Amino acid sequence: MRRPTLLSPLLALLLAGCATAPDGGRDDRPDEAGAGTADGELWQPAPGIGWQWQLSGRLDTAVDVPVYDIDGFDHTAATVAGLHDDGRKVICYLSTGAWEDWRPDAAKFPASVIGKGNGWEGERWLDIRALDVLEPLMAARLDMCREKGFDAVEPDNMDGYKNTTGFPVTAADQLRYNRLIAELAHDRGMSAGLKNDLDQIPELVDDFDFAVNEQCAQYDECADLTPFIEAGKAVFHVEYELPTSEFCADSRRLRLSSLLKKYELGVWREAC
Repeated sequence: MRRPTLLSPLLALLLAGCATAPDGGRDDRPDEAGAGTADGELWQPAPGIGWQWQLSGRLDTAVDVPVYDIDGFDHTAATVAGLHDDGRKVICYLSTGAWEDWRPDAAKFPASVIGKGNGWEGERWLDIRALDVLEPLMAARLDMCREKGFDAVEPDNMDGYKNTTGFPVTAADQLRYNRLIAELAHDRGMSAGLKNDLDQIPELVDDFDFAVNEQCAQYDECADLTPFIEAGKAVFHVEYELPTSEFCADSRRLRLSSLLKKYELGVWREAC
């Protein structure tokens, strides 16, 4: 989840608009897609690998990077297969910790598990303690990712215990739920990324195959992601408000896969 204390979308666009034009060129990053691509093995992206994260707008498949992270509901098996034909690994973005009112399965979530808003229109926190309700719903979503051919899953909103959700969610509840999501992905032959949830990285680094982070440079948190790098696992990182001159040097030192993006997460990107 992008942090709820955001600038307005218009101001965010103005801040990002001074950066460079859309980047279709190659990153100056390692081209290897990472380890674990043999039959029966999970894909584990390597630190420093290049990537593209696009969750809105018409998908541009011309960005020459080895990893794409795209919305699991919005894209078809043919799109995933096309990216595979171009030599890319593809990550399935899903919200696993929040309810979204526009998703095709939204009506399947009972009101009892839908809590307070998370700062984004149409989204509300889920009661992740209700595993009997949420596990089959999330399993169905992950089945969709597997059937479309995705290599991995980016489960979003994985740190509800640190937010005002409307439920008394504890750190232990969050650990249990996050491990469940990783297990469901692994059972389907897909890797799983830990989204944000920095405080629980020491407990969860062994359960996840990579990390996805937003704004660790802005909040001086990037060093907290070091356990993933030390384990040989990529950290896919984005900033929205800082120019690359303020975070790329540290990102290269820490071996993060860092991008500057606009808040709407369209095709535009500027890589470190």
